[in-house]
Amino acid sequence: MKVSVLLGFAASVPLLSYADSAVENRTESVTYTPADFAQFAPRTALDMVIQIPGFTISGSEDGARGFGQASENVLINGQRISSKSTTAQQALARIPAVNVATIEIVDGASLDVPGLSGQVANITASSAGISGTWSFHQRYRENLPPVYDWIEASISGQSGDLSWTVGLESIPGRGANSGRENITDGSGQLIEFREESLTSVITNPSLSANLTWKPKNGHIANLNIDAKLFELNERETSNRFAPDDLEIGRTQFQFSEDFQSTEFGADYEFGLGSGRLKLIGLQRNEHFPQLSEFRGADNDGSNHRELIFADTTDKNESILRTEYSWNTSAKTDWQVSAEGAYNRLENEAALFESLGGAPLTPVDIGDSTVKVEEVRGEAFITHGRQVTPKFRVQLSVGAEISEIKSDGANGQTRQFTRPKGSASASWQVNDKLTVNSKIERLVGQLDFGDFVSSVDVNQGDDQTGNVDIVPQQSWRGEVEAERKFGRWGAGTATVFGESLEDIADQVPIGTGEGPGNLDSGTRFGVELEGTLKFDPLGWKGAQLQYEANYHKSAVDDPVTGESRRINGDLIHYYRLEFRHDIADSNWAWGLTYEDFADAPRFRRDSRLFFENKPGFMWGFIEHKDILGMTGTVFLANLTDQDNQFTRAVYAPDRTGTLVRVEDRTRNFGNILTLRLKGNF
Repeated sequence: MKVSVLLGFAASVPLLSYADSAVENRTESVTYTPADFAQFAPRTALDMVIQIPGFTISGSEDGARGFGQASENVLINGQRISSKSTTAQQALARIPAVNVATIEIVDGASLDVPGLSGQVANITASSAGISGTWSFHQRYRENLPPVYDWIEASISGQSGDLSWTVGLESIPGRGANSGRENITDGSGQLIEFREESLTSVITNPSLSANLTWKPKNGHIANLNIDAKLFELNERETSNRFAPDDLEIGRTQFQFSEDFQSTEFGADYEFGLGSGRLKLIGLQRNEHFPQLSEFRGADNDGSNHRELIFADTTDKNESILRTEYSWNTSAKTDWQVSAEGAYNRLENEAALFESLGGAPLTPVDIGDSTVKVEEVRGEAFITHGRQVTPKFRVQLSVGAEISEIKSDGANGQTRQFTRPKGSASASWQVNDKLTVNSKIERLVGQLDFGDFVSSVDVNQGDDQTGNVDIVPQQSWRGEVEAERKFGRWGAGTATVFGESLEDIADQVPIGTGEGPGNLDSGTRFGVELEGTLKFDPLGWKGAQLQYEANYHKSAVDDPVTGESRRINGDLIHYYRLEFRHDIADSNWAWGLTYEDFADAPRFRRDSRLFFENKPGFMWGFIEHKDILGMTGTVFLANLTDQDNQFTRAVYAPDRTGTLVRVEDRTRNFGNILTLRLKGNF
C-alpha cells in the first residue's frame, strides 16, 4: 500500500546522510509538535507518525535494486536509512516519543534527495543520555499454543560526538485454519471431498546495532549491523472422503525453512569543495535451507507415496556507492552519484521418492546446482530548482549497465544497458492544496530464485527455472493532490499509470512452466487516503482514518492470447480505522475493517483464485497509564473471516476442457492479543 511519510531522527538508526540544505529549499510546510499528539499518549515516534492526518508509512526498501535513489520515504534528520534490513516502522519504534522535537510535513520535490516526491515529513529529535522503548505481547489463538515471547526493545545513548542504538525484536508467529475442500469434475459432479487443517509456527528474532560519529567539523560516519533469523515449521493434514462420506485415505504435508541473514553497512560524509561527498558500503548475506515432505496412502494401505524435496540457497549482495551534492544558489541543488553492485545466488536441490513403501530413491530434476551472478553499475545526475516560491522541480537522469551470468546446462552470460531517471514537480496551489506530479523510468529487481527449478510435492505446481528472464521495466506517471481540511483533517488522492515492458509473469517453458517475461502491458490506479476528525461535530477525540486503492492491469495471456490482469496483481484494497480517545480520561477504543482482492493466478493448465470473505475486522481497548505504561487488548477476526481457494484445472491446457475444480474454505477463528508498552 502507498504511504506518504518522510521522517527524520538524529543518530538512532543507521543513516545515509545528506547536507543540511536537504530540508531548507522547500515550499510551504506544516510542523507538528509533541503537544499535537498528546491525546494519543505516544510512547514512540511511530505512535506519533501513524496519527498524522492523511499519512501512512511506506514499506521497506529491502527488495529494492541496490541503494539507488530514495524510494522509501523515510529520512532521519534529512537522511536516508542506510540499512536495507531496517524498515521505517522499526526505525520509528526505536525512537522514544520524549526525544521527538518536531515533525515537519514537506513535499518530496522540495528536498534535494533524489527519488523523493509527494508528501514527506521530517522528524527532528535528539538524544541525551540513555533512553529506550519496549513492548511486550501475549497472543492466544484457537488450537495453538500461546505466544509469550513477543518482545520489541531498543536502547539509545549519546556521549560527546558518538551516539548509538541497539534494537532487539522477537516476533513469533502462530497460524492455524481448518475446513473442507470439495473436488468436482468438469460437469460439477462431486468426486471427492477432504477435511483439512493447517498449523504453522514461526520464530523470528532479530538484532540490530548502529554507531554514529558526528563531530563539530561537519563529518558524519555511520556503522550498522543487522542479524535476523526466521524459522518456519508448517504442517497440513488432509482426510480424503468419497462422495458417500466413506473415508478413503489420508495425506500429510510438512514444510520447514531456516532463514538466516546478516548485513553490515557503513557510510562516511564530509565537506569537499563547495559540496559534500558521501561514501557508502554494504554487505548482505543470506542462507536459507528448505525441506518439503509429503506422505499419503489409502486406508487399505494401497497407493502409498512419499516425496521429499530439499534445497538450500545462499545469496550475497555487495554494494559500493558514492554521492556528491552541492548547491549553486539558494534555489538550486545538484547531485552526481555512482553505484556498483555484485549479486550472487547459489542453489542446491534434491528430490527423493518412495512408491508402495519402497525405500526413498533420488529423482532426476535436471540441474541440481545453480549459480547466478550479476555485476551492475549505475550513474545519475540530479538537479532540483525552486522555479517560484510555490513551484519546484527535480530532474534525475541516469543509466545502468549489468552483466548476468548463470551456469548449468542452459547457462549463459548476458549484458544490458538501460536508461533510468525521473522528473517531478511540486506546486503549492494555496495554503490548503498542493499538487505533486512525477514521471519516471524504472528497472525492477530480478529475483534470482526465478533461475532455479523447484518441486511442489504438495500441490504439484512445479516451477521450471528460467535463465532467460530479464528485469521488468516501466514508464510510470502519477499526479497527487494533497488537501488540508483544517480541524476536519486531511486527505490525499493519487492517480497513476504505467506502461510495462518485460513483465514478470508465469509463462510456458518447454513442456513445463515457470517465471518469465511478457512483452508489454499496462497498469493504472486510483488511491485515496486521509483522516476525518470528528471534533468539529462535538465528538472530541474521535477520528476515522481511511485508505482505498483500485488498480487495473492488462497483459496478453501467453497461453490463451486473451487480455487479463497480471498474475496476482492487486485489484482493490480499503481500510477504515476508527479511534476514539475518550476526553478527560486515559481510555481509548477503536475498530478497524479492511478488505482486499487480488487477481487470479494463472498457470499453463489451471486458474488459481485466493480470496478472504468477509473482510477482516479487529477492535481494541487501551489504557494509557498503567503504572506509567500503556496497556492494550486486541480482539481480531470479529467478522469470522474464511480463507477461500479455488483451482480450476483444464486439459491439455487452459485452451482446452475443464476437467477438475478444487474448492476449499478454511476458518481460523478469533485472535486475542495483550500488549504492554513503555519507554525509559
